[in-house]
Amino acid sequence: MKLLIDILGWIGSIAVLVGYGLNSYQKLRSDSPVFYLLNIVGGILLIVYSYYKSAFANTFINIVWVMVAVPALIKVFLRTKSNS
Repeated sequence: MKLLIDILGWIGSIAVLVGYGLNSYQKLRSDSPVFYLLNIVGGILLIVYSYYKSAFANTFINIVWVMVAVPALIKVFLRTKSNS
């Protein structure tokens, strides 16, 4: 189980960093669904990892991270749907 949790933590870290890096180099817009999905998936995996490790400050920040990204992603989909 420990190995699985560690792998999930690494995948989550990579997902968040990929989103941030691509956005920083203007390869991915900060309002794109892919950016939000990378942040949501990465955040959820980091929540699992940090909770398992009892790192509750990190758990908290990742919960907030996901809570910001989910409504933003919904807003993008609603805007796209209304423009169709």
